[in-house]
Amino acid sequence: MYQALKDSRSTFVPIRHLSYHVRQWGEPVPGQAPLVLVHGWMDVSASWQFMVDALKADRWIVAPDWRGFGLTKARIGAGPPQTDASPLGGQRAHEVASVGATCPAPDSYWFPDYLADLDALLDHFADEQPVDLVGHSMGGNVAMMYGGVRPQRIRRLVNLEGFGLPATRPAQAPERYAKWMDEIKALHRGEMDLKPYDSIEGVARRLMKTNPRLPQNKADWLAQHWAAPDAQGRWQILGDVAHKVVSAHLYQVEEAQAIYRRISAPVLSVTASDDSLSQWWKGQFTLAQYLERLQAVPSLQNAVIQDAAHMLHHDQPEELARLIENFLI
Repeated sequence: MYQALKDSRSTFVPIRHLSYHVRQWGEPVPGQAPLVLVHGWMDVSASWQFMVDALKADRWIVAPDWRGFGLTKARIGAGPPQTDASPLGGQRAHEVASVGATCPAPDSYWFPDYLADLDALLDHFADEQPVDLVGHSMGGNVAMMYGGVRPQRIRRLVNLEGFGLPATRPAQAPERYAKWMDEIKALHRGEMDLKPYDSIEGVARRLMKTNPRLPQNKADWLAQHWAAPDAQGRWQILGDVAHKVVSAHLYQVEEAQAIYRRISAPVLSVTASDDSLSQWWKGQFTLAQYLERLQAVPSLQNAVIQDAAHMLHHDQPEELARLIENFLI
């Protein structure tokens, strides 16, 4: 099994009625804001371990599990608003009301919540200091949008295949709302449940099937963080099934580009040599269209990692670490 070179530690931070699981490597350094790593859809913070191990410089690294993924859970129990000491000094109140006796899981997720979660997390870990932000896939989309909404909070921004979605038309809205409601009903009928696995070996095989470049030793290590056994001993993916429900809102390219134009930090866009967009969208959304959208970013660099697919932080962690470190200087 893969042996991690750099140990991480887990902390739990109260953020917006959630107990946010945050993985940290290294220690806070006075005057140095963290390197913040945000993962993609149906992934977890531990997914960054291979790239973190390949980084040559010692950095304080902060990587959350997004809401509904990994170990981030709804907070249970009532109580007064909580204020937590920030590692950089300052104090931030994240809870504005008691959670109540129970916190039911949501039956759909909304993209703006990721922006608000990240905003509160940066309040806690970085206070007012600008951070270096790296996002993969969905996390790359969050990073780009956040970088334009809160430009003063980002020093450098790295987007790893955070493509966004195909362009939409207003005429698609009625069917989209109907599909959203239909999928919520299907969710409550149990028709969208994620497949459980009989063993941790089955989870590792699933990871390797999804990404054929992932070697057995890394798949075995990652499987322990990507899933957990339930009361019956079956291994369940640590991702809320409600993430499968389609967004009720249509993706607006013009809106995204308006936000991109407000990004003041230098941006590094990294794509893999394998064209994931052509596999996923079959011509509905192309790599050329994505690169054209990025022209709205005021300060942009592009890089391509060879012999890699969408999970490029697994496929080529050493090359990715080199690119990121050179960019963050």
